[in-house]
Amino acid sequence: MPRPRICRRVCFEPNVTYFKPIGIRMINLEEVILTVDEFEAVRLKDLEGLEEEMAAKKMNISQPTFNRLITSARKKIADAIVNGKAIKIEGGNFIIARFRRRRRMM
Repeated sequence: MPRPRICRRVCFEPNVTYFKPIGIRMINLEEVILTVDEFEAVRLKDLEGLEEEMAAKKMNISQPTFNRLITSARKKIADAIVNGKAIKIEGGNFIIARFRRRRRMM
């Protein structure tokens, strides 16, 4: 019996979930599926500039798991860019983290 998968914590839901090359009709496009947890890994590592260990903690996963996730995401993104495929962001094993922020009273 396989070990149950732990849900990855995601702090940001993408507003845009589909990217496609301009000038190619949808019917002629292949799609690459990027999961929401892969999207979050790219956001934390490449956009926010976090080290893998800190990004893994934010997602509630181990550093080796984070590394596999970011490697998979980068490969999919590169495939889409190089080969002119669409990127669809959906699915994955995740929960949305909701943080309550305190407002400063001035």
